[in-house]
Amino acid sequence: MNEDITLKNAQNRVDEWIKEYGVRYFSELTNMAILTEEVGEVARIIARKYGDQSFKKEDAEINLADELADVLWVLMCLANQTGVDLTDAFHKNIAKKTNRDKFRHIENDKLSR
Repeated sequence: MNEDITLKNAQNRVDEWIKEYGVRYFSELTNMAILTEEVGEVARIIARKYGDQSFKKEDAEINLADELADVLWVLMCLANQTGVDLTDAFHKNIAKKTNRDKFRHIENDKLSR
């Protein structure tokens, strides 16, 4: 199942899954707490894989891709239940960043090539 998927399609698939298997969305507040938890799990992996901490034996099977997908899942749940079209929001966000930062990073000596 390696087909390309749009943000819109992904949001729709999450919504379909929730309606078929999840009974209903958790509340927005609960999903925000779950999102925070999932981001923490990503941070834990990054700290151990790329930082100075080491994995515990029981953490050997932790999968960064799966944890990032969990973050994306809950983010899409929040978008769906609050009426956010992530495709539209993403395009607007890229435009905002481009207008605001089109020279900022290029002119940053700290980022020189």
